[in-house]
Parts: sequence; C-alpha cells; structure tokens
Amino acid sequence: MRIVFMGTPDFSVGALNSLVEAGHEICACVTQPDKPKGRGKAVLMTPVKERAMELQIPVYQPVKVRDPEFQEILKSLAPDVIVVVAFGQLIPQSVLDLPPYGCINIHASLLPKYRGAAPIQWVIIDGEKETGITTMMMEAGLDTGDMLEKAVVPIDPEETGGSLHDKLSVLGADLILSTLQKMEEGTITPIPQTEENTCYAKMLKKSMGDIDWTMDAFSIERLIRGLNPWPSAYTRWNEKTLKLWKAQVIEEEYEGVCGEVVYTDKHTILVKTGKGTLSLKELQPEGKKRMEIDAFLRGYPVEVHTIFERSC
Repeated sequence: MRIVFMGTPDFSVGALNSLVEAGHEICACVTQPDKPKGRGKAVLMTPVKERAMELQIPVYQPVKVRDPEFQEILKSLAPDVIVVVAFGQLIPQSVLDLPPYGCINIHASLLPKYRGAAPIQWVIIDGEKETGITTMMMEAGLDTGDMLEKAVVPIDPEETGGSLHDKLSVLGADLILSTLQKMEEGTITPIPQTEENTCYAKMLKKSMGDIDWTMDAFSIERLIRGLNPWPSAYTRWNEKTLKLWKAQVIEEEYEGVCGEVVYTDKHTILVKTGKGTLSLKELQPEGKKRMEIDAFLRGYPVEVHTIFERSC
C-alpha cells in the first residue's frame, strides 16, 4: 500500500521499520517540528525524522496539520492510507477523510479503556494485569474510533514504563501489518467502541513523581515502576531530591509516621507508608548516578527515624 506515516517518538520507529520491511511504499513521514533539548538547547531531530532520513523517505514537519498548505501536500501524495503512531497532534476531519482506507492509529492499550496520552504508564500505576495494542480507525474524538484488531500482553510484576514501552512498540509494529493486509483483503470488521469502563490516561507531569508517603506501599511501588524512566518518582531527603527507581513491598507494619525510615542496615532501608512498608532497592541522589541499595548505603548512611518528605 502507498502510505503516509505520522509519528514522532521512539515508540513510532518500530512500526515505520516494519512497514518498510514488509514492502509497503512509504511516500512520506510526517513528524513534529524539531525542538531544542538539554542544557545546551541543541535542536534535535525527532526519532521518526532521524530514521526516515536514514531510509531516504521525504519528511514533513508542519506546526499544525490543519494548515491548508500542508493539506494540499498530503493530497498531492495521494496515499492509500495514513498510519498514525504517537504523532502528537489532533488530526482534522479533512485529513481523516483524505485516503481511501482512512487513517489508522496504533494505540498502546486495549481500547476502549485507557484512551489518552499515557496509557503505557497508567496501566502500571493502576495495577492492571494486562494491556496491549489496538489498531483503530481514527475519527475526530480522542481515541474513540472503531477498533480493528487487538493484541494482548501480560504486565509483569516488575514491569516498568520503559520495559512495557518497548514490548508494545514491537507488538504494534507486528499488528499494523496484519491490520493493513486484512483491510486490503476486505476481511476485517470494525467494532464500535462502547463508553463503558473507559478512563482517560492523562499526560504525565514531573510533579506526579513527588511521592506521597501516606499512600499505601503497593500504590507507591507501582508509581515508581510506572514513572520509570520518565518522569521518575522522587522524594525529598537532606534538602535534596532523591529519585527512587526500584522498591519492594513489605506488608509488615511498623510504628512511626508516613515517610519515616523504620529499619536500616548495610543492605536495607525500610520506609513506613500509609499502609505497609516499602523496601528501597535502587536510588539516585541528586546529581549522582543510579545505585543499588548496597552501593547507596556505602556512600550515604541513613539512620532510623530519618523522614522522607514531599517536595511541595
């Protein structure tokens, strides 16, 4: 098929590679404008742009997809279908109606649940047991279009936002090939979404990682995994930020206040929560590298009754 591919981050690159390797004609890649990043504010290409240039695919970076000039470019490309993967802009109806096969989105959850910007992280934070990929027909609503195909993956007890991101990127790259083939053959039946049991996976913010120690230990542990690697979970210690990358729930209760270190030795830090106890396993002091608990305690002794606090 003749395809216009729309995507921006690393998550999108797997699907682009898959479509090229399967022999589809990618006539253009559309991605977000390059942005300055890091302390030096160097302007960096998006991952999709970088890969498209390697593949010698024309790249377009409209500030707004709805701009009439860009829509004329899309019409001139005459795609059979537009494949959208984490593009980052709302697509107007005029673009959705342009290709004969419509616009197909690879969504990183099992719709209709977890519509929105960050389903990968929220399924971990919320304690879901499984997630997956849904290919869907795009419409003007946010992730409300008819579903085409689904692929399910269990969520590992130690799953992080980063590890699940990588699994789902591979899964989506495989599923889009199946969906396009069935669309060409006319063997796929779109299924309308219901409005039951839906929730909105809101965009992640750095402030979400500020640990509230009055929460129960299971919720905090899931938050740590879900926000790994970005924006990361953190607490305040010795007037500096301490990032938490890995922890384990201990159901035993200790006396003390929430956020208090209730036990420590050369290999252990136990922190009281609103319910249960959290054993810290991997930490990162401000300005330092990530450390396993043993290495951390060799350089940063922590005493019982130390209090970890919120930043705000």
